[in-house]
Amino acid sequence: MEQQKVDMFLMSNGNNLPEQQILFIREKLLALDDSKWIALSTIQFKNPTTALILSILVGYFGVDRFYTGHIGLGVGKLLTCGGFGIWYFIDLFMIISATKQENYNKLQYYLY
Repeated sequence: MEQQKVDMFLMSNGNNLPEQQILFIREKLLALDDSKWIALSTIQFKNPTTALILSILVGYFGVDRFYTGHIGLGVGKLLTCGGFGIWYFIDLFMIISATKQENYNKLQYYLY
């Protein structure tokens, strides 16, 4: 894929992906052919900041986990009121990295 397209993709989506994986993603994107550009440009990534705000405001009900696509964890959090507060507190620190990892997993589908 052209370097300009890769740079544009990483500039617009880099903050939604794990920082430690950016160089690996860049190498994989450069190795792809241009026919995958349209599919890559239509990927809808979840915003980690939105996930954090949801976690702060309605994390007791698992809305943050539903937002990131972890339906089972969302139901578990909903039924236990945020794991009796413990799970809610832990997710305040972990939800951003969980959202970025989920976005990376979504991108891996197109990279391979």
